[in-house]
Amino acid sequence: MTKTLVHLLHESVSRCPDTEAIVLQERRVTYRQLWREVSSVAGFLRTNGLAKEARVGILHGNSPEYAAIYYGTLAAGGTAIGLNTSAKAKDLLNWLNHSESSFVFASAKNNELHELAAKLDSEVGLVIIGELPKNQAIDRPFQTWEQVVADENPPEIDLDGIAESETQLAAFIYTSGTTGNPKGVTLSHKNLLANTRSILEYLELKSDERIVNVLPFYYSYGNSILHTHLAVGGTIILENSLMYPHKVVAKMAEEKATGFSGVPSTFALLLSRTKLQEYDLRSVRYLSQAGGPMPPANVERLKKALPHVRIFIMYGQTEATARLTYLPPERLEEKLGSCGIPIPGVRIEIRDAEGNPCPPGTTGEICATGDNIMLGYWKNPEDTAKVVVDGWLKTGDLAHFDDDRYIFIDGRSSEMIKSGGQRISPKEIEEVISELDGVAEVGVVGIDDEMLGQIIKAFIVRKPDIPLEAKTIQAHCLKNLASYKIPKHIEFTNDLPKTASGKLRRHLLLER
Repeated sequence: MTKTLVHLLHESVSRCPDTEAIVLQERRVTYRQLWREVSSVAGFLRTNGLAKEARVGILHGNSPEYAAIYYGTLAAGGTAIGLNTSAKAKDLLNWLNHSESSFVFASAKNNELHELAAKLDSEVGLVIIGELPKNQAIDRPFQTWEQVVADENPPEIDLDGIAESETQLAAFIYTSGTTGNPKGVTLSHKNLLANTRSILEYLELKSDERIVNVLPFYYSYGNSILHTHLAVGGTIILENSLMYPHKVVAKMAEEKATGFSGVPSTFALLLSRTKLQEYDLRSVRYLSQAGGPMPPANVERLKKALPHVRIFIMYGQTEATARLTYLPPERLEEKLGSCGIPIPGVRIEIRDAEGNPCPPGTTGEICATGDNIMLGYWKNPEDTAKVVVDGWLKTGDLAHFDDDRYIFIDGRSSEMIKSGGQRISPKEIEEVISELDGVAEVGVVGIDDEMLGQIIKAFIVRKPDIPLEAKTIQAHCLKNLASYKIPKHIEFTNDLPKTASGKLRRHLLLER
């Protein structure tokens, strides 16, 4: 029998059926209740002909339903695809068409649902979760969440028949791509299981864990929190907005949270808009941070505000399922600025341009190998071959070892922008801006920002005699891109720096 995340969840259900699994506002869903809904989803998908490894899109916010759909898809032998809930319809359609999804579970509250449903292939099964807004009819067949979970005694899940092998597809995570060929990271059951077990080991998670979670489950980091806490029988308390940071901290105190995870901007918000030391956070055992480098000054501020809490600084990539390194909290002060050492089960080398290991103190590219490294990019063998070589992931991140082989990140060799934990392709934004009549050329880069890590700046060469203002560009981006992809700064320029062959030289834009 191939073991999967579903087996770990089932073990938690057997150990603690009446423990709260997921809390969302007034709802408190136990493991017994969650398992019933997982079984209902699996039964629904099998009854409706879901094939092995067939893809199921999930367009829904963090919720018990999201967990039930994800695990129900795995239990039915399918492949779960968490979809970015802030994405536009054309992004969503591109991902669903590219992945050849068989089903989509979508929130009735999603602003793009009407357009998505109208343009979705008629062969794709649609399930709508929640009540549709008034006067918003969906002009195509669909089923409701209530119909999916109507059976109080759904058929039992065949635990032996979930996966034929550990390399069977289990999940996709799309990292970029509005047009052309988007990058769908394909993860196997082995990938998910290996990374979950590694994280459990170094965080030392136990069944009494209670985490307040603000990270979206469709995002690699948030996805790992879902899996690790369900695997140990812990409780995930959902706070789906950081608009009011004090409410998040109050929830941590009220629910006696043992853990909290965030990206650098999460902690920057909490530190700037709340006084952590004024809340009763004695129950909090650890904080974990990934999704980009956090300024050492903010680490120091966290330590001062919560001296009893263990702080884990981490580094990872979607292509590595989630995590690659962690900094042991007892070495935090000594190794401040480091992202640590490899997680259990992962090997890391820092290599030069010729692929040779670099000595301590010499900058090279982080390369990693382990059971958590992705299968590849969906239907994209060319890009897969560039980043996975002989089982080693070339991360595109530049770093060096110190004499104790702790890793210090020095920068990125790739063009991807990391803002608030999101990975953003500059080419995607350039394509959208280029649609405007007044744009002759455009170059997009990420510039340093204390809150978000990076923010987006666009350099634009205007066509002569065609008026074009920054607000027009931003309005066009707002219509066609997710909110986190909209340039915060726009600068008009006479030219863009290029190579002799005409390729944009982004590093020279950054120097400007």
